[in-house]
Amino acid sequence: MTQSAARGPYAKTAAIRRKVVEACVDAFGQTGFYGATMKDIAKRAGISYTGLLHHFSSKEELLAAVLALRDERGTAYLESAHALDASANPVESLRGMLAVILDNELQPGLMELHCVVSGEATSPHHPAHAYYTERYRMLRRFYAMAFQALAERGELRSASDPETLATMTIALINGVQAQWLFDRDSVRMERAIRDFLAALVPALAEDADAGADAGART
Repeated sequence: MTQSAARGPYAKTAAIRRKVVEACVDAFGQTGFYGATMKDIAKRAGISYTGLLHHFSSKEELLAAVLALRDERGTAYLESAHALDASANPVESLRGMLAVILDNELQPGLMELHCVVSGEATSPHHPAHAYYTERYRMLRRFYAMAFQALAERGELRSASDPETLATMTIALINGVQAQWLFDRDSVRMERAIRDFLAALVPALAEDADAGADAGART
């Protein structure tokens, strides 16, 4: 058996799984985890219900795959910008997170998924509760490390402590994303978040000005 022939079935399986996960992004984003059904997801993916069960045995398994996809895309952006180490590269880390937010505008299904499922997951009984609990802890640590590093360098313009700023930043991002989903024509998501961060970090002020100039030309 040739190497390409051996890869064939695996490649096909991976492609089907990816198609199913993409269908889940739409389903969970529109109706939430509880509102979506396995049969509806199979229909969206263009496969049979039995075929879906062959790849994913439960809706909880599907949800885990969808959340992994969301993390995968965000991490890829941060890695490409060398921005994962918030303490060593605080300004680049914040720029990297802004790049992730900008990419989210190109993936509205994933944003809808986050807004709907994270709201549901406040219940301790939701299958994604532990995931979002840890995710928000990780994000608070990430932003707090960046703000702490900036404060130590004298590059942070705020009387608030880094942990509080981290919480405020996440709250702003979530709130602006939700508003953008309601009114995509009026809400300038990236600009709002960039301006907030520029008010805290002078090094980002030029980025905000450049973004404003680009917006005026479009």
